[in-house]
Amino acid sequence: MRAALLLNFVKQDLVDRYSGSFMGRAWAFLMPLLQILIFIFVFSAVMGAKLASLGGDLGESVFAYSIYLISGILAWNAFSNTIARVACIYSDKAALIGKVQIDLAALPLYILITEAVVYLVGMLFFAAFLFLIDMFHPQYWIWLPLIFLVQQLFAYAFGFICAVFNVLFKDVREFVTVGLQLWFWLTPVVYVVGILPERFHFFFILNPVVHLMDAYRNIVLYQQPPELMPLAVVASIAVVLLFLGVKIFRRLERDIRDFI
Repeated sequence: MRAALLLNFVKQDLVDRYSGSFMGRAWAFLMPLLQILIFIFVFSAVMGAKLASLGGDLGESVFAYSIYLISGILAWNAFSNTIARVACIYSDKAALIGKVQIDLAALPLYILITEAVVYLVGMLFFAAFLFLIDMFHPQYWIWLPLIFLVQQLFAYAFGFICAVFNVLFKDVREFVTVGLQLWFWLTPVVYVVGILPERFHFFFILNPVVHLMDAYRNIVLYQQPPELMPLAVVASIAVVLLFLGVKIFRRLERDIRDFI
């Protein structure tokens, strides 16, 4: 796919999110800001105290839980939105695919860029908040693009496999929706693993997204570099999934075009 066409898809996608609203594109900046403000002023005191009483070690700052939550929720939103949207790309764009000759394998790439833009906007507001409370330590933030790249590669690969099968089996969309809801609660995004009985801790090791969340929080909350071995494992899984997805797609591409 040509870069100009890809960028046009990105631009249109960002516009379509808030088309028809009074404030239009301004919502692309206001929504992340409003989310962060809610997490800071609504959740910090209540949930921070509750988790501390249950054994969640988040540090001494009154904003520790807010930092923990925001660093996780921004990443999770990009991750889950990428999977959900890539999984439905061919059914959602069926009319376009039927009219224009387009590379189906490259079509979902615009979703990666769009979600990266939304994540970047949110992180800019988040960084401003950390700066205001004197908890912005940028020396380790150089790792963030790498972690985000691994995360989105995994999300894209997983979503791409779902997209192939979603054309052939319409129930895949519902399975993805339900699966992401379960995945969210099986990942310590809004809670800390320390509040759970120790016998359950082993199962979190098997969840690739847990290692991504730990990497983000090591940088943002604990001011230390991420552990590279878990990231390498997640990246390897992502590459294998992408390879399988492309192989399945190439074998079924003619059937996919017929079903669309």
